[in-house]
Amino acid sequence: MDRRFATVLGVSLVFALVVSSIFYQMTVRAGAPAKVLEQPDLKDIVVAAKPLTVGGTIKPGDVKMVKVTATQFPRGAFSKVEEVMDRPLMSNILLDEPIQEGRLAARGSGLGIAPIIPVGMRAVTVRVTEVVGVAGFVLPGVRVDILLTGKAPESVDTVTTTVLQNITVISAGQTYQPDAKGQAINASTVTLLVSPDQAETLTLASQEGRIQLVLRNGSDHNIEKTPGRDIRDLFGSRRSSARSRNSRGQAQEGDGEAVPVRVARPRPNVVAAALAPAATPTAPPPPPPDEIISFRGTVRTVETVSPRKN
Repeated sequence: MDRRFATVLGVSLVFALVVSSIFYQMTVRAGAPAKVLEQPDLKDIVVAAKPLTVGGTIKPGDVKMVKVTATQFPRGAFSKVEEVMDRPLMSNILLDEPIQEGRLAARGSGLGIAPIIPVGMRAVTVRVTEVVGVAGFVLPGVRVDILLTGKAPESVDTVTTTVLQNITVISAGQTYQPDAKGQAINASTVTLLVSPDQAETLTLASQEGRIQLVLRNGSDHNIEKTPGRDIRDLFGSRRSSARSRNSRGQAQEGDGEAVPVRVARPRPNVVAAALAPAATPTAPPPPPPDEIISFRGTVRTVETVSPRKN
């Protein structure tokens, strides 16, 4: 046998064995049974069966049970329906949203607005009009300033001053959440979230004068120092330390009002007038003589006429 032919035949056999081995391995892997995937650990979770609004309590038809993986189970969620029954809602909950501890108040803490009042704070309701309520745009969640208009003790001037700033509105009437469309709410009362000291100030202000709500930006938490305004400032400030007298015998004080004053006139010295020597009467000057003026052509002639003696 030719040596060259034997070499080619040997190489071909080796190549055939390698290819056959590769195809065999691929066939074995394709025919092997697939590994069974491990089943994830599922847990029960309580979710909302319908949209829930703040101020209400959870009833049996408001929630349902679903299963989620352990990694999808949020912190503070509940796995039993009994744990959320009859608990007041502190915020809105959407459909299929998990019920969490931070959204609920303690069982028996009250209904309506009471559960959403933070510990240490107070809710004060004040009566407003359409104008005081900024044309109905004082919605729950906005922040306002409180202005008081009235007369201070021992003062006759009407004064407007800012008594409270950066106060949160809890509700407008019976509404605890803003309108979804952002429309105005017609309400005759507004409930404000204040501290105990602010509650006293607000109650006294509503009794002693007229209050006005002023809207402010929700991100603006600055407390401004305002001097207040009285009715005299509306007509311009004309304050001065000294009074200016006018020609009618009136003095204008620093407040700009004309105040009648008493003008002292010098009295004549009667004694000095009696002791003064009498003045010697002087004779009146003689009257001027009469004159007759006549013209003859361009010649002017003046003749003096002596007065007639009686």
